[in-house]
Amino acid sequence: MTLRPETRARARALQLLYAWEMQSHPPMAEVASLAARFSGPGGGSLTTLERAESLATAVAADCVALDELAGRAAEHWRLERMAVVERNILRLGIHELRRGTAPPKVVIDEALRLAHWFGGVQASAFINGILDRIAHDLGLL
Repeated sequence: MTLRPETRARARALQLLYAWEMQSHPPMAEVASLAARFSGPGGGSLTTLERAESLATAVAADCVALDELAGRAAEHWRLERMAVVERNILRLGIHELRRGTAPPKVVIDEALRLAHWFGGVQASAFINGILDRIAHDLGLL
């Protein structure tokens, strides 16, 4: 199966955000540089890696606001109790919903794809519910 460059960039951005959070928030350029060294030649095109780093950097820079939106939409769930992967999928999705560069349904579908690939068993339903609520709250759906 051939993946769209945008999908590959989102998956790589998720990996960068995961590493960024697990390493206590070093500069994203350091995380991306290290990830590029470990991924080797099969790690993706330069454009994909650049997109991923740009997306991850933007999400990390806006993390507080994204977490606030996610926390309000995730009733009865504290952000710190969420798995790191799910929390970062939400951050990516909320960031893209707010940016408006892709249709809301595409953003949600891509987040669900990431949740299916990288998240836990119930991650897709959890992510879908929160992003759907945020998209409605933002007047996008």
